[in-house]
Amino acid sequence: MTGWRRKRRAKTRGKQERAAEAMAFSFMKRQAAALACSVAMVTMSQIGPGMAQDLFAPRIYVNDRVITGYEVEQRAKFLQVLRAPGNPEDEALKALIEDRLRQTEADRLDLTLTDEEVQQGMEEFASRANLTAEGLIAELTKVDISAETFRDFVASGLLWRKAVRARFVGQVPVSENDIDRALEASARPRALQVLVSELVISSPEGEGEAALALANRLSNEITGEGSFAAAARQYSAAPTAGSGGRLDWVPLANLPEAIGAAVLALGPGEVSDPVVVPGAVVLFQLRDVAEDKAAEPIAVTVEWAEFLVPDDATEIARLRAEVDSCMDLYGQANGLPEDRLTLTTQPAGDVPGDVGLELARLDPGENSVALTRGGFRRFLMLCGREETLDEPISRDAVRESVINQKLEGMAEGYLEELRSAAIIREP
Repeated sequence: MTGWRRKRRAKTRGKQERAAEAMAFSFMKRQAAALACSVAMVTMSQIGPGMAQDLFAPRIYVNDRVITGYEVEQRAKFLQVLRAPGNPEDEALKALIEDRLRQTEADRLDLTLTDEEVQQGMEEFASRANLTAEGLIAELTKVDISAETFRDFVASGLLWRKAVRARFVGQVPVSENDIDRALEASARPRALQVLVSELVISSPEGEGEAALALANRLSNEITGEGSFAAAARQYSAAPTAGSGGRLDWVPLANLPEAIGAAVLALGPGEVSDPVVVPGAVVLFQLRDVAEDKAAEPIAVTVEWAEFLVPDDATEIARLRAEVDSCMDLYGQANGLPEDRLTLTTQPAGDVPGDVGLELARLDPGENSVALTRGGFRRFLMLCGREETLDEPISRDAVRESVINQKLEGMAEGYLEELRSAAIIREP
């Protein structure tokens, strides 16, 4: 543990710029991994008919920018290809509003993209599904998704990463001590188990800035386990709130990358900076670390199922009694809409933070119903974990990962500022 406490400082502006440029693709990279197997499954019959007849009429205004019904329809189809959660039309409208906010800010900062930058971004996105940009466009065209929809999606992310860089580069201090701690998480994950407490602050749409502000205040004010436990009982939305946020031992390798890095950066009793996950902001307090120096570095791949079920205690109890494995869920989902059951295989570090924290506590065949979405309870089941020897990771790569983690939280607050200042109205 003393090796984590070296306190040399480093000038990292160039690294920060590259990290900011990479950050905006983090969501797209996670989603594109499922693209190749999903695109062939989408047909026009899967998209609901609830769009306005005149697709090119304004659907909503964001400041002085228009979002048309056609754009909403196209983005909804695209999100369905990506198997994004939630109602496709609702999520499309939300995403397009955020795109307009980002584009307006990019204009204010006089930021533009070259054709070469956009093409490179499209190739990068498509490569995550083992396709070229041209090949991906051909697949999208089969399900009536235009090339312009794909291009606009990528361009919005590119402009946003430029805006984030312009706003925050040079403001993200990363010490050698930070790198040492994160390197422990990256280089020897199998060697560590952590004992932590959690404080989950709910962050509904439009309340992200307030949730982040509360998390920052608590992170600075909390001292000691008793103080953290009291705050968790008062503020946490997690099932662990009643026990002061206390979790059992968790292998570090089972945690999403951002959470693992945040936890390992702590000394016993310390509280993390806020970690932004879908729908929440989370604080962690490290209580203890256990180490096995003989263990080999590993990479963990997880397979997990998500089944959206009614938020009814009796139904959930029945499901838990009848389901022993992920395969059993297919029978339970028979006759239900296709998006009610999804199975995903991905590196543990790439699992969304809220889901990853739940899966980290499970053994294969176990389940969790702590999370909700759109009125449903999310029945999460761990199908299996596969461990393989990990490749050594460089110090420079770890530095960029730490910067990315810090920038992601800043970018969330940045977007909330833009949303709060915007005039969003229907025609």
